[in-house]
Amino acid sequence: MTRFVLPLVIATALLTAPQAAWARTRIEQICSVYGQKEIKLTGIGLVVGLAGTGDGGDSRPAMRALGSALQKMNAPITELRELKDSKNVAIVMIEATVPKTGLRSGQKLDCFVSSVMGAKSLRGGRLLVTPLTSPESGKQMVMGLASGSIAIEGVDSLTTGRVPNGVVVERDVVSLFVDKQKGHLVTLLLDGAHSTFHSAREVARVINSEFSFESGTSQIARASGPGTIEIRVPPTYHESPVEFIAQVLEIGIDNPHTEARVVVNARTGTVIVTGEVEITPVIIAHRSLTVQIGRPADGADAGEVQTGRFVAVTDQDLKQTPSQLNQLVEALNQLRVPSNDIVEIIRELHRSGTLHAAYEER
Repeated sequence: MTRFVLPLVIATALLTAPQAAWARTRIEQICSVYGQKEIKLTGIGLVVGLAGTGDGGDSRPAMRALGSALQKMNAPITELRELKDSKNVAIVMIEATVPKTGLRSGQKLDCFVSSVMGAKSLRGGRLLVTPLTSPESGKQMVMGLASGSIAIEGVDSLTTGRVPNGVVVERDVVSLFVDKQKGHLVTLLLDGAHSTFHSAREVARVINSEFSFESGTSQIARASGPGTIEIRVPPTYHESPVEFIAQVLEIGIDNPHTEARVVVNARTGTVIVTGEVEITPVIIAHRSLTVQIGRPADGADAGEVQTGRFVAVTDQDLKQTPSQLNQLVEALNQLRVPSNDIVEIIRELHRSGTLHAAYEER
């Protein structure tokens, strides 16, 4: 019987392995400021100038839209049948995104256009001036105007394209991150991977330590949940909150806690492990492999993955310190176990309750 020595799989090796030291992480790398968010702008417009690849004269919505546009340009159409040969026009959906940092009136954005009717291609077309609105600002408030030549970016889809700098912002979009009604309060939001009580407490602690000379004996930062930290802006910075937030985000934290999470993609055979994902001592029998995680069975050498053999799990095995998933995956990779088999092993560990982490399949 062939035996493969894999010290990384055995609990004795795991217990003596050195722990990875956390690098110092800036708060801006794990937190965002509440109030900063992207805003979507949308609209329905007309693309003209197509080489016979538009919606066609049989598309009554396109003809009505074209007739309405011509009427606004002092070229009224009395009957839609007058436009029956208009194959160079297409109705499109327009989308643009205002960044979370905000924009001022007069600045420009890229926008994306997509055919919504029967157009075969938007190549060579030009978007007529179209107002864009946001659900947050109300349907009647125009936030930007979109127009310009369409650039087709891919060869697989000719019915979508981009208009570089095609949107002119009409209204200021300002990010409001200081709540003055609550006493100049700023809220930090931890990202999903670090949203834990431990991380929130640590972020509040380092902020209070950094600004202790500003606040005296009081504390300016308070963890209000596993994903939020509330900060009161010191009076010194009431007139310059941007400077204060910049200093806060530059503060380093020594031990941000990362949520233990496993993400697997069975289609591509990809396994992503974040944090310290532990596995209860267990025996895994899969195809020609038997993997011992924890105390080795009687007669087996420490650090083995065996072929063609299965050993029962004892109560003593289950009482041992859990092992680490990333080391199991590394051991299986050294054995050249196919990625699909590794995914299946991890899936079964999750189903059996021996995988101690948040689990996600894509």
